[in-house]
Amino acid sequence: MKSIKPIKLRKPVNQLNMKIPVVELSDCIRCDVCVEVCPSVFQRNDADYIEVVDLSQYPEPEVEEAIKNCPADCIAWAEI
Repeated sequence: MKSIKPIKLRKPVNQLNMKIPVVELSDCIRCDVCVEVCPSVFQRNDADYIEVVDLSQYPEPEVEEAIKNCPADCIAWAEI
């Protein structure tokens, strides 16, 4: 009789590593470049600070463009 090899299961979708953009507010000069380049991800909140919109998936090319053009270099990816 053949032995059955165990199979490796993939992580459920909700447990996959996901990248999210983060803004280091202590370095942010509030120039609005990120909001202009990627308004679906970055916006100003009521306190007049930049915040990242809560999305299930982030548009990587647009976020990369915001990261590249940020004069304060305060936007980065974080893995969750």
